[in-house]
Amino acid sequence: QVHLVEFGGGLVQPGGSLRLTCSASGRDFDPDLMYWFRQTPEKERDFVAGIDWRTGSTHFAEDAIGRVTISKDRAKNTVYLDIDNLQPEDTAVYYCNGLRGATILYPWGQGTRVTVSS
Repeated sequence: QVHLVEFGGGLVQPGGSLRLTCSASGRDFDPDLMYWFRQTPEKERDFVAGIDWRTGSTHFAEDAIGRVTISKDRAKNTVYLDIDNLQPEDTAVYYCNGLRGATILYPWGQGTRVTVSS
């Protein structure tokens, strides 16, 4: 079974930056895509950014464009999410998962909490 672990969140002041890390383990880890999502108590789990696991092609939610970078290290089964100019509305728990088409492949990890506040 594949296990996903997200870390790197924390308390950040508005305008700050963070790098979130998603580490996958398990011999069945073989996604087509790796996505980052975020969730608040008021909303569903929303897409933030995605990366093709083989080609590295990326795509982003509209409100992430210009502030978010997604990258991968296939040798380490790791995906990164760099967020710049964090704002209070970025406060959420951030999760990663693998996809094949529109299908979520793996059990959800615990996520990593990002709080943006002065």
